[in-house]
Amino acid sequence: MRRAALLTAVAVLATACGSGDTSTVIGRAENGKLTIGIRYDQPGLSQKRLDGRYVGFDVDVARYVANELGVKESGITFKEARGAVRESMLENHEADLIVATYSITDARKQKVDFAGPYFETGQGILVRFTEQSIQGPETLNDRKLCSVKGSTSAQKVKSDHAQGVRLVEYGQYSDCVIALMAGNVDAVTTDEVILAGFAAENPELLKLVGKPFSKERYGIGLPKGDTKSRDAVNKAIEKMVSSGEWKRALERNVGPSGYEIPQPPQITEKS
Repeated sequence: MRRAALLTAVAVLATACGSGDTSTVIGRAENGKLTIGIRYDQPGLSQKRLDGRYVGFDVDVARYVANELGVKESGITFKEARGAVRESMLENHEADLIVATYSITDARKQKVDFAGPYFETGQGILVRFTEQSIQGPETLNDRKLCSVKGSTSAQKVKSDHAQGVRLVEYGQYSDCVIALMAGNVDAVTTDEVILAGFAAENPELLKLVGKPFSKERYGIGLPKGDTKSRDAVNKAIEKMVSSGEWKRALERNVGPSGYEIPQPPQITEKS
């Protein structure tokens, strides 16, 4: 009986040790499940299809990182992470990771931690195919410019390039694009790689104009202070790059839009 009790105690202890520290992302991953916030409306980057499938470069990054943390695709729960709620999703434990074209900024780093970056791009402008007068951010005075709530893109145009621009906000990029095609706004601004996906879906109606005029570094968002998990996610990103899967995922998802595949960025968000 004493031996049986000892074996039971050892088994319980082993189970407890194996369950990990559930206050960390890597601890929760030991249970084989993670909740990851992604966008649902960005062609080539992150979309929820009508058949319920999730596709895009960010989705592939999320799956690769989760797998490196020990979580198979069947253990991932994807949640929509719109621009205005990404920090709160991590703060309120609604998501373990955010992989949602999430630009690393000093303001956001006050609330969450980032791993990466895993991709770099620049801000661009999308207009109707017939538009001739808009050629860059400085030509947007007295025009209606759309971006999403919680994004800094449109405000950056107003403060740095065209103080007379009229800003319009919608909940999703797809809403901005619909408004653009309907003539309700004159241009849409956000990261060029996002806009390239919409232009590729509607090549006879939409086009990109001008050159990128900012530098955006996409990171993977984690709860503030979870440095061990950030280190593990950084290792996963580095492995995705070195294995060639990072480039293959971009070519598969973003390449068809004609967007030039860049070199992978250096990891900067470290302890």
